[in-house]
Order: sequence, then structure tokens, then C-alpha cells
Amino acid sequence: MLTLPARYGRWVPILTPLALIILFLHLHSYTGNNPGVILDSPESSSSSTSSNSKTINHNQAADLTSACRPLPGIDDVLVVLKTGITEAQDKVPVHIRTTLRCIPHKLIVSDYEEDIAGLRATDVFRNATQSMLQSKDFAIYNRAKTQGRAGLLQQDHTKVANGPAGMMDNPGWKLDKWKFLPMIQEARAYRPDAKWYVFLEADTYPIWTNLLAWLANFDSRKELYIGNQMQIGDNLFAHGGSGFVLSNGAIHSVADHVSQYPEQWEMITSREWAGDCVLGMALATVKISLTWSWPHVTTESVWGQDALGEGFGKQQWCYPPFTFHHMSPTDVDRMWDFDQKWFSNVCIAFFIGAFMYLKRRLADPSLQENNTVLHYGDIFTHFIRPTLAHYLDNWDNNAKNQFEKKNDQGIAIPMTVWDCAEHCATDPSCLQYKFTNGICSTSPEAVRGTPARGIESGTMMWRVDAAIAGKEKCAETMWIT
Repeated sequence: MLTLPARYGRWVPILTPLALIILFLHLHSYTGNNPGVILDSPESSSSSTSSNSKTINHNQAADLTSACRPLPGIDDVLVVLKTGITEAQDKVPVHIRTTLRCIPHKLIVSDYEEDIAGLRATDVFRNATQSMLQSKDFAIYNRAKTQGRAGLLQQDHTKVANGPAGMMDNPGWKLDKWKFLPMIQEARAYRPDAKWYVFLEADTYPIWTNLLAWLANFDSRKELYIGNQMQIGDNLFAHGGSGFVLSNGAIHSVADHVSQYPEQWEMITSREWAGDCVLGMALATVKISLTWSWPHVTTESVWGQDALGEGFGKQQWCYPPFTFHHMSPTDVDRMWDFDQKWFSNVCIAFFIGAFMYLKRRLADPSLQENNTVLHYGDIFTHFIRPTLAHYLDNWDNNAKNQFEKKNDQGIAIPMTVWDCAEHCATDPSCLQYKFTNGICSTSPEAVRGTPARGIESGTMMWRVDAAIAGKEKCAETMWIT
């Protein structure tokens, strides 16, 4: 019988399972998250009325689900993405190839039925009443209905300032408030047995692993309404752009109620300016209150998050975010790359083994021992911190505390950007400064910010690094339940 020398034989118990693991990973990269699943698309739903809709064939479905990491519980979720004709082709395709790629049950609702990167958007107003269609808010919808995209006017694409009451001069924004209640009806009809209904917008970025781990703390049989708390007058509701969640019980209750009193809710919608507020009012009417969910769900983009600070009495550092808002397609791509890299390291640590993983970790400090969730602290340390700098030109870090340099007589004197930086350096609470048009502003927060011509800014890097070092490793994940 052929035998190996003793010096080689001791490696067999190690190399054999390692070879099997490598084979498993190789095969898994082709099978994906769930090779048997066929992606839902609105055109395959019984609620669809379009006869010429394009569908995703089985080969396309296999391509979209290849290399998907496991998402336990995702089959119990219907993801609904709300968009509109003026933004859909610009903002939705990036989600179809990233955040929605591995989601088996999804529905795109819009004010215009069309194909978007291979998926069919459902016309959320297809059952609108004549009185709704006669509202001036529906002017853009009626034009698109009869003329398609050729019916859009220049003013429909105009970017206007987002004031306290929203973008009141934007036709698409004024129409958007009408989408919320019919969107609920479409979601319920599309998949009435889903445990959870997750509602997003085209500029919302979701972190699915975090969401599913969070929802595991709740009972979907209860009537639950989960989101980022906002208030208009006496009405408390979940901010739509931040994303929100309804349980099966909640969506059936509110959909039944609105169906029973359609004229009442049409009148309420016409007088209010925010559709997410109207939905919150409808839920309150059927005694379903909001579960306040900040900081899991926020109104800010990832670039505007103050992970070192706190709000509503909570420090964000050890909380896992579910969504970020105001994310451009480029932002979505960048966050997706980081998201995928972060969670893929779980499999690396488990399958490759401690020695190989240690080598990878030494080469890439962003790898952690426990990547089963993604905390704000992880995002700040490994995604935001590397983008900060002592000085950046044409960059706005959102510093808002204005400072004037004065002489002995108390008269303001001109400042330079370096005067502004020096002032920040002498203030122990200052982490960032900004200088524009001769005005110096400082901030106790540290955020990445966004490009902006004519603005100079900077970060007290040693203070930021000291703040990170002062944060203890998250012994446990913080959840709001």
C-alpha cells in the first residue's frame, strides 16, 4: 500500500478539507444566493394590466443572482422602490445592478409605466379616479400618459430648492404625494403574503444584512410601522425618503381602511403637501403607531453622517444603519462596493481559516473579526475616515458655526483660510472648519461632505483619530426594538 512520508502525511488532515472548501466556494460563486429562485417582476404579477411587458428570462435571472451572498429572511420581504418619470432612467438602473440585484421579490412603482434596465415599472396611478386626474398636480402625469416622454416640459426637469415644505415648484414632486396610498395597495396586491414590506426611493441606499438582522427582533404578525420619525403639526410619520417598513398585519389594515374610504383620503391627500405624512395619518387612524427608528434609518446621506456624535440621546457608533438618503448613482456604486467587500469578509474568515484570514487582514486593515453587521463606527473608520484631510479645496464639509475675528475695538477684521484653520485648532471641540467668501465656519462634527466650488475646508485629523481610538470596540450591537 502506497503511503506518504510522515513529514507530508501530517498535512493531509489540513489540506483535504481546505481543498473541499475551495471547491465549495468555486461552485457557490456560480450558484449564487438561491439558484432556484425566479425574480419577481411586475409584469408577471396578476395585478399587472400590461399586455406587451418585457420579462426577465431565466438566463438573465441567473446572471442577476450569481455570486449573491446569503440573505436569510429575504424571501419573506417585498421591496418596493418608488420613483417617477423625471428620474427613473437616471437613478433606478444603478439599484437594479446593485442593491436590488439579489432581491427575489421587488416591485418598482412610478407615475409612468416603462422598462427600466430590464424591469417593468408599474403605473401606480392606473386606478386613479377622474377627480384625481383632474387635479392640477396630475398635469405631468396626463401629458406623459398621452405623449410619453415627449410630453415632458423643461420645467419638469428643473431642479428647485428643497424648502421647509419640499420642492413646491417641481411638478414631479407635487405629484409624488399622491403615490403613497396607491403604492400600499399595489404592494399588498402584488404579494399579499409577504411578512415585511420595505419601501424605498430612488435615492435611498439599503444595507440588507443589517435590515434583516434588525427585523429578526420583531414579530411580523403584529401591526408594525417602522421608520425615521418626522412630524408635521400633530402628525407623526415615517420619512419616505429614508425608507420605512410595514408588517403584513399593518399593510392589510391600512389598505383595507383606505379602500373603504377612498373619497376621504383623496380629500386629505389634496390638502396635505407630504404623501408620507398622509400615509402616517392613515396608519394612525387604524391605531398603528410609528416605531421610532433613528439612527437605523436617517434622512442623511452616508457623507453627512456624524458617526462620532449623538442625537435623540443615542450615540450612533454601535448602531447598524439600514438606509442612507440623498444618495446619487455614483454614491450608490461606491457604497455598494464597500458593502459587498465588508460582508464578503465573513465568508473569508469562516472558510479560509484563521491563518489565511490573518494574512489578508494584515494587508487590508478594514477586515474585522466580526462582519455579520455593519455599524456606523465601521463605516466611519474604514469608509469615511480615509477620505478626510487636513485641507481640501472646493469641498463643503457642512460646518455651520460662523466665527468672526475681531480687533481690540470689537470690529471684525478680514480672515484667511489659515486663520480659520488656526481658530479651529485652538478650540478643543472643533473637528472641522470651512472657509468661503471670507466667512469662517467650524463644526464639532466630522463628516465627509460633498464637492462645492469656492469652498475651502479641512479636518483636525489628530482629533478625529483620537476620537476613534477613544471609542471602545462594540461588544454588542445596538438595536431599536
